Amino acid sequence: MSHILTVSGSPRQQSRSAKLLDHVAADLAVAGHRIEHLRILDLPAEPLQHGDVSDPRIADAEARLDRADGVVIATPVYKAAYTGLLKSWLDLLPQYALQGKTVLPLATGGSMAHALALDYALRPVLQSMGARHVVQGFLVVDRFIESDGPDGVTTITGDALPGLTEVVDGFCRALAQDAVRLSA
Repeated sequence: MSHILTVSGSPRQQSRSAKLLDHVAADLAVAGHRIEHLRILDLPAEPLQHGDVSDPRIADAEARLDRADGVVIATPVYKAAYTGLLKSWLDLLPQYALQGKTVLPLATGGSMAHALALDYALRPVLQSMGARHVVQGFLVVDRFIESDGPDGVTTITGDALPGLTEVVDGFCRALAQDAVRLSA
């Protein structure tokens, strides 16, 4: 199966978008994919802001991206756009850092109006970075993300779950098509 890097673009330690990402990662792991996580918040702020790719932690994050077949990016939507933290990381990567990769963009926000940020803000950046596929993204409205019980297991509820399942399935199909193409 594929090696997938999940990337959390949230500027908070605990966030709905990180919970969404964990939920999707768990589903992908059950499907047999190998999952690696990157939380941009854990990268050192000064090298990130100054584009210092010689910093070992920044270089490690880039190497983790290089190893991945697919990338799942999750971000909260603030003021009709993905986070500045995610933008900073994408900006310091090489121009074609996503070349040959399948990418699934995910977002969380207060209303469905925030879904436009995926197609009009994030998707063009991901495509410009050479992604083979940027599959249909998905926004989960905050109220549909629940953490239950002491173990903090995240549940996606309401109308969000069928749509999320559909885009994750589309991501898996695109990964499988790429694997067949590469082995031919």
